[in-house]
Amino acid sequence: MTFRGWPAEALEFYDGLEADNSKTYWTAHKSIYEEQVRGPMSELLAELEPEFGPAKIFRPYRDVRFSADKSPYKTSCAASFERGGYVQLTAEGLAAGAGAYMMDSPRLARFRQAVAADASGRELDAIVADLVARGWSVTSHQQLKTVPRGYDKEHPRADLLRHKGLIAWHQFPLKPWLGTAKARGHVETFLRGCRPLQEWLAAHT
Repeated sequence: MTFRGWPAEALEFYDGLEADNSKTYWTAHKSIYEEQVRGPMSELLAELEPEFGPAKIFRPYRDVRFSADKSPYKTSCAASFERGGYVQLTAEGLAAGAGAYMMDSPRLARFRQAVAADASGRELDAIVADLVARGWSVTSHQQLKTVPRGYDKEHPRADLLRHKGLIAWHQFPLKPWLGTAKARGHVETFLRGCRPLQEWLAAHT
């Protein structure tokens, strides 16, 4: 099937799910999820696979075993690419990300060393500056209040050293193109623009 974007019903589905996150709502609207939400996502991923690799759509069910929030369903349809990259649809529309959301201790140590080093650190600085200039956010899921132990508090890349991961992220504004094949181009532009960040992380962490 050819990707033609997401219809308004896809966003309305998530509007309703946010208001009524119940099995009753899900069962009554499951066909909309399958046809208007997951269907277009699968078509988009298939078209992007030659350039960005296979992608996996996450299950729509939340793992509530250790969560105080027992809402059974995720309020997004999200997928991650094997070669890096992330795309999701919510009631707010389309968003995409790239980078390293979380790093284990060994990888985080390598990341910090590369940030602190002159050549690799300046290279990352330039990559981040380019991403920000494009209007995209560069952030992480968690940041320290100060630089990690062993690093100069006045380091020129102190802000980057405080990150415990590093991702580029963009929430696309709700525009009519979301309901057309043009949505693919917006995702492609973002993922291509983030390729230098992905390559830096692969080389240095």
